[in-house]
Amino acid sequence: MASIVKRLPVYLVIDTSGSMAGENIEAVRQGIKFVVSELRSEPSALETACLSIITFGGTAQQVSPLVDLVAFQEPTIDAGGSTPLGEALEVLLECISREVRSSTPTQKGDGKPLVFLMTDGEPTDEWKPNAQKLKKRGFNVVCCAIGTDVENATLKEISDQRVLIKNASPNDLKTFFKWVTMSIKTVSESVNGNPSGAPTNLPPPPPQITIMP
Repeated sequence: MASIVKRLPVYLVIDTSGSMAGENIEAVRQGIKFVVSELRSEPSALETACLSIITFGGTAQQVSPLVDLVAFQEPTIDAGGSTPLGEALEVLLECISREVRSSTPTQKGDGKPLVFLMTDGEPTDEWKPNAQKLKKRGFNVVCCAIGTDVENATLKEISDQRVLIKNASPNDLKTFFKWVTMSIKTVSESVNGNPSGAPTNLPPPPPQITIMP
């Protein structure tokens, strides 16, 4: 019998370069804990959402494979190194290709991946080719600039959905992860009732998070 539930693959792609060290990387750790805890208490998210985490600091790697919320195990996340955004996008594309299911006679295919990418600096490697590949795939991608050292033009190459946390404080990062949680809940509620597969509109961000033009 074919599965009647469509999964929502969610990828958090997180800058863990040296500039994120200290309070900000701790805010990221706590933010991930919050996301998982809140989603586990939401029936629609618990049924459909699967979560993966990719970090990029010095090198890019998938530190948590795509699994359902019950099976998710919090990874060890530390800050250090450069900002290899291009490598992170390559890892993301490889993971989506490997982990996101297509429809078969016995299995319902997954919904469009929902990606949140956050970074606080400019890339230190060649990133444009992978940014163009990702944008062409038509996934629901949200880029978040932490602080003012990230060029809007850079993120614009990756996604049309871009937000800015101007102050880059731990409290504002906490607010960002709350919004991420709300967004995942919103998409998870609609993914099985959305036959077109079109990206679902995300809830508006709170005042601490500015939509980039």
